Amino acid sequence: MTGERAQGTVKFFNSMKGFGFIQRDDGQPDAFVHISAVERAGMPSLNEGDRLEFELEVDRRGKTAAVNLAPLQA
Repeated sequence: MTGERAQGTVKFFNSMKGFGFIQRDDGQPDAFVHISAVERAGMPSLNEGDRLEFELEVDRRGKTAAVNLAPLQA
């Protein structure tokens, strides 16, 4: 599953805590997103409702995380 591209909408992002979740368009469970992935994408932060394309990566705990974020143009 790692490296699979997906699209979704930011459901929640807390820049103070440095993480949030993206609701996936394909109906799969929400993807965790960490501030480091946002910074690597050159984005200052994420806002609720932002549309993104991203790759899915499964971390050591088995959680699905979004990496290689890219904004989707409306």
